[in-house]
Amino acid sequence: MQINKLLFGATIGIIGGGQLGRMMTTTAKHMGYRVITLDPTPDCPTAQVADDQIIAAYDDLTAVKQLAERCDVVTYEFENVDLKAAQILEESGILPQGANSLQVTQDRELEKKAMVDSDQPVAEFAIVTTKQELQQAAEQIGYPAVAKTCRGGYDGKGQVKLSDSSNIEEAAEMLDSSERLIVEKWIPFDKEISIVFTRSQTGEITYFPVAENIHRDHILHATIAPGRVSEKIAEKARQAAKAIAETIGVVGTFAIELFVIGEDILINELAPRPHNSGHYTIEACDVSQFEQHIRAICGLPLIPIQSHGGAVMVNLLGKDVDPFFNQLEDHPSAHIHMYGKQENKPLRKMGHITFIGGDNPLKIYNELVEKKIIEN
Repeated sequence: MQINKLLFGATIGIIGGGQLGRMMTTTAKHMGYRVITLDPTPDCPTAQVADDQIIAAYDDLTAVKQLAERCDVVTYEFENVDLKAAQILEESGILPQGANSLQVTQDRELEKKAMVDSDQPVAEFAIVTTKQELQQAAEQIGYPAVAKTCRGGYDGKGQVKLSDSSNIEEAAEMLDSSERLIVEKWIPFDKEISIVFTRSQTGEITYFPVAENIHRDHILHATIAPGRVSEKIAEKARQAAKAIAETIGVVGTFAIELFVIGEDILINELAPRPHNSGHYTIEACDVSQFEQHIRAICGLPLIPIQSHGGAVMVNLLGKDVDPFFNQLEDHPSAHIHMYGKQENKPLRKMGHITFIGGDNPLKIYNELVEKKIIEN
């Protein structure tokens, strides 16, 4: 397979201007690339470090074509990219990731089908389009269950827990506005983990250490890497990643979130891009998830991954920013990443901090709990 290698001096386009695009851009700039971002918000986080910004909506096809004309390759920092725009870029030969990964991960029905087609374990589920089907699915799957919109929704939005039949009405209202829901069995898991990996255009895959994720109010609070799981679980996660990546045709950095139950796993969600739970790789590995991504889309060889030891990443939400910086002297080892967002909202991800050291991330975690940086 002949791969077009793009070296320093080439221009990378990024659809989306948030923190993931910002971190892709700083990496790309270190490697000598120019970067243009397309985002509707002027002076968005990515634009603050990029060479230029096209200020336009993500579904503005004229702007997308303008981006294509100015760039040698295009990528995206989130999965809700307009599918028609992605198809135009793919047809132009400058979207190595293709449109299929987006199409699959934009729709929970297609996402679950990809997991099943990859012969990977998933929670029992059903797709429903009417209130009657919703009731039948909940009864068949059993309570508790969870109803989610098939499209959209993040950080706990777009879902309703079905503890019993009294929650059906709330889920039915969500169905009225979204046309389809996926109803899944509620899983009493032991841990949530993620596997972040990168697949090149020739099919080579490199895996970052399996990470353990701790959520608060449906938002990722902290990531421990490597996670507190057995090698058997870690290997199952890598095998699942490989199977799904080959089924979908992944190119670039990709993430899979999983539930751990004993010595078994269930696949939960897919993300066709660098992931919040992979931010620790910036300091804790010899190559970050962002550099591997840039290498993959530009046709460069991937770097064999080496871990520098244990790491704990903590998200800084809006409500956490002042308390952390008011006690900054108490945390001299914190690596600070702020995203340049103009408006501070209590539950908005404004930045993250990473602590690394030794081979015992649990020790780091316990120290952060003691210092109240992490909510136990």
